[in-house]
Amino acid sequence: MKKILLFIVALSISLVPVSLTFAESGDQEASPVFKIERLVIAGSIDNREPVGVVNVFASSTEKVYCFLEAGNIEENTTVSFVWYYGEKEVARIELPLKQGSRWRTYSSKKLGGRTGDWKVELQDAGGAVLETVEFRVE
Repeated sequence: MKKILLFIVALSISLVPVSLTFAESGDQEASPVFKIERLVIAGSIDNREPVGVVNVFASSTEKVYCFLEAGNIEENTTVSFVWYYGEKEVARIELPLKQGSRWRTYSSKKLGGRTGDWKVELQDAGGAVLETVEFRVE
């Protein structure tokens, strides 16, 4: 029995470096540290909630907001709201997410009369795109 126990302990210890190396090598996809509950574009924010959630805005719209509600946040981290007008990146805003069951945050962008297609990529702390939301200004 003692030999079996020593074998199991030795086997467990020998597998730890292999597992760490595998996870660090990028061969295994990292699990997200939070869940995206909502990612929307809105005309305003009131009492920490998006108001006027649509995907088409009038050309007279001065500013829009990209609102994120995250849940099950396992550890403090950051996210980036990357704004694109057409295919050109026009803003990158990094914001914190604090560990907990729920966190709401948002980024805003002045449109400057620019009509056409827009999108916002939500990126994790490592720059991976988690979700994209698109909208149009007419």
